[in-house]
Amino acid sequence: MKNYALSSLFIIGVLITSTPTIAANYIIDTQGAHASITFKIKHLGYSWLTGRMNRFEGKFNYDENNISDAKINVTVDLSSIDTNHAEREKHIKSEKYLDAKAFSNVTFSSTRVKDKGNNQLEINGDLILHGIKKNIVINAVKIGSGDDPWGNYRIGFEGKTTLKLKDFGYTFDLGPASQQVELTLNIEGIRQ
Repeated sequence: MKNYALSSLFIIGVLITSTPTIAANYIIDTQGAHASITFKIKHLGYSWLTGRMNRFEGKFNYDENNISDAKINVTVDLSSIDTNHAEREKHIKSEKYLDAKAFSNVTFSSTRVKDKGNNQLEINGDLILHGIKKNIVINAVKIGSGDDPWGNYRIGFEGKTTLKLKDFGYTFDLGPASQQVELTLNIEGIRQ
């Protein structure tokens, strides 16, 4: 009887410890303004022009023990571009430049996430911008995770990537120093 009880406990222990961890689903916290997408591009090679995207949404799933299975999907409203200068925004959104009316939706869907160790991630995925789909790489770092004061569990990342304008069919010439834009994504997700 004693051996039977010990065997049962052993089997239960094996089942508990061998149960695969399930990835958690997260919604990017844009409602609480705990996420941002910012950009910078050189202005004539003399300074940086900076701005942000005010409207975007997304979700991701993430399992600390199986990072390679993570999936990320984000949609950005390009017409929400904000450079803190209304006339410049009107100019940038026009057909001559971003054509934000015709191509307002920008989407990113991950295709592969690589764990580089030390909370560093390499996120490969398809970006559709200006009607053109290209694979891009976002270098990301996990900032932190844990319970918040409202009973939720949160996790946050920062990601950076650089896009060449010509790769997405933009033919306008801003000068040789302004051929690419640098993006920074600060993403905080709430576990669902």
